Amino acid sequence: METVPAVLRFLRAEMRRHGAPFLSVPQFRVLVFLYRHPGASLSSAAKHLGVTCPTASVLVDRLVRRGLVDRTAYPQERRRLALTLTATGAQHLQQARNATRTRVAGLLADLSAVELQKIVDGVTLLGKVFKEAVTEHGN
Repeated sequence: METVPAVLRFLRAEMRRHGAPFLSVPQFRVLVFLYRHPGASLSSAAKHLGVTCPTASVLVDRLVRRGLVDRTAYPQERRRLALTLTATGAQHLQQARNATRTRVAGLLADLSAVELQKIVDGVTLLGKVFKEAVTEHGN
């Protein structure tokens, strides 16, 4: 319960530091979400962040003004918006990911092959358990 939040805080801080320090954490999370779900709706981004649609709209507006996200109407539903990363948004995100991977690799460099394998095995098992739990409960 204490390790996962610490790891996530570290990763978020590193990604923000190397990608786009002018972004808030929720804005950065929107970029990551849109990378994984191109064309997602505003409501799905809001659900991912755990905020209301008006709050997500304000976040997305700022990202659009900075040229990091494109917002287009769905042809079938004019009131529904499709959100995608711009090339600039994708570039900021990739830059942050690369720098963070390098930093994490440096932190893990002194571990033995056995220790690294234990981490891989543990994280793989943890991911499997929680993916099954999410699927089971429809979250």
